[in-house]
Amino acid sequence: MARPLTIFSGQWADMPLDVFIKKVAAWGYDGIELACSGNHLDVAKAAKDKKYCRKIKDMFACKNLNLYAISNHLAGQLVCDPNNDSRSDAFCPKKLAGNAEQKRKWAVEQMKLTAKAASNLGVEIVTGFTGSPIWHMLYSFPPVSAQTIQDGFDYVAEMWHPILDVFEDYGIKFALEVHPTEIAFDIATAKRTLEVLDYRPEFGFNFDPSHLFWQQMDPVRFIQAFPDRIFHVHIKDAAMTLDGATGILCSHIDFGQGGRGWDFRSPGHGQVNFEEIIRELNRIEYDGPLSVEWEDSGMEREYGAADACQFVRRLDFKPSAVKFDAAMNKNNEKA
Repeated sequence: MARPLTIFSGQWADMPLDVFIKKVAAWGYDGIELACSGNHLDVAKAAKDKKYCRKIKDMFACKNLNLYAISNHLAGQLVCDPNNDSRSDAFCPKKLAGNAEQKRKWAVEQMKLTAKAASNLGVEIVTGFTGSPIWHMLYSFPPVSAQTIQDGFDYVAEMWHPILDVFEDYGIKFALEVHPTEIAFDIATAKRTLEVLDYRPEFGFNFDPSHLFWQQMDPVRFIQAFPDRIFHVHIKDAAMTLDGATGILCSHIDFGQGGRGWDFRSPGHGQVNFEEIIRELNRIEYDGPLSVEWEDSGMEREYGAADACQFVRRLDFKPSAVKFDAAMNKNNEKA
């Protein structure tokens, strides 16, 4: 095994943590990327109560699993979402529903607490989202000025610098999942985000090839662009079904329904070239977790999670420690 194999718990937040941990161990994973949603992790409690953290770690240890990263995607989204409308009311306490700025204020504090929680849990990586005040302006009509776009990046920097100060204090890295609706959703916007955040060492990326693939980008190019900023890796697949009548904007058709131009797939069942990704991760000497983010509306999820574990086990490999013709050269020298 070249790297730890984990699974993201976000899609399993409806399942009690102890039940999920037992299933993860049975499926054959090495650990979990633990989501701060459902009842899986209470961030505020983990930031203040080391006994609570010890209990969680003991739950993992009992099944020979490790905790490699925690995720706070939902609170992170609220930090810079322009509206924080009813779609995200479920991301925060019920008493804040409908109050956009109170949701934002709560989210900022939650992200700061997440750094403290990570420290108490003994993990070094927090994955998540930033939100974006300008994603809805992706198509420039009504016309959008260059200054408006720059103001959006500057706003993200204004909101996230104080959060990242806390991450710096605790020695924790934040890995933004480059993703539509975030300030960074491709290579160009990821570069611009690093620039406005002054290339802070605690800020980097959670590489997820599926979101780059359906945008018709080569995910390997992202790794090549940011070799020192890949803090965490998601293994998630996707398939494009562009047939002349479908498009990548998907026509307001939900996941799993016919007529979409693309959809997520269980790892190994889509079109992402994972072997080239592993080869590139080897080149940059990434030795962190490969975390399965399981999303496939066309497959039963427990079957899919077990199948994904087997797929990634077969997929991952160490780089060669020698040149393949080294022995031949030695024989020539003797001759």
